[in-house]
Formats: sequence, C-alpha cells, structure tokens
Amino acid sequence: MPLYESIFIARQDVPTTQVEALTKEFSDIIVKDGGSVKKTEQWGLRNLAYRISKNKKGHYVMFNFDAPSAAIAEMERNMKLHEDVLRFMTVRVEAHEEAPSAILRKDERAERPAFGDRPDRGGDRSDRPRRAPRSETASEGDAV
Repeated sequence: MPLYESIFIARQDVPTTQVEALTKEFSDIIVKDGGSVKKTEQWGLRNLAYRISKNKKGHYVMFNFDAPSAAIAEMERNMKLHEDVLRFMTVRVEAHEEAPSAILRKDERAERPAFGDRPDRGGDRSDRPRRAPRSETASEGDAV
C-alpha cells in the first residue's frame, strides 16, 4: 500500500483532549478502511502564518500511515465536514521518517548559535570596509 503523511490544524479554542479525540477519529477511519497508522505527533498550539476564520493559532497534528486511496478519500471528506478542522494536507511519501519530525527535534535547534553570534549573519563585521568619518562641514547642512 502507498505511504502517506497527513497534517491537520484544529481551531485554537478546542481543548487538547478534543484534538486527541479528533486524531483518534481520523486514525480509526484509516484503520477501518484497511490501512494502518504508523506514527502520530501532536505539535501543540502554534501560531499560524495568517488568520484563518478569525484564528491566530491552531493545534497541529501530523500522522504517518499506509492506506488505500478509498481510506484517504473518506478521511479527507470527514476533515472537510468537521467544523473544528481549519486546514489539512495529505501527501504521498516514498518512506516514513523513523525519527521525530523537524518540529519536535528541539535539541538540534539548541546547538545552533544565536543570530548575532553567527559569523555569516552580521555578528562579525571584520571583513567589511570601515566607513570614513563624516566631515564637520558636511554634517551642518550648509549649501555651497
């Protein structure tokens, strides 16, 4: 069976327990139609890039599964009908990632230096030419 990855965003005012119930509901649809869910990740309440139906934040959930196309169609139909789901996206992938997704890998983000400390990002300006000092006559604004 083909492998899929699906992400959906639930409204910000929905409690976490209800988001978990939504995840279980969509997973049960996949299992009922002959598929299997390999991994589920709750990314939590995160900021949206733009407002969607007056929501600035949303609960993000991702899960990996393999299922026939009929199961995908049924799951997406239920996501469209559910009023708590703001957006969803399902894509076909070649292989599932065994490790946690990039969103949950916080240890790698902690190892990176801060923005100002990176030599390639403005922290070290020794390679730039020095600016010539301004003359006192030019700074007064006298017209010639």
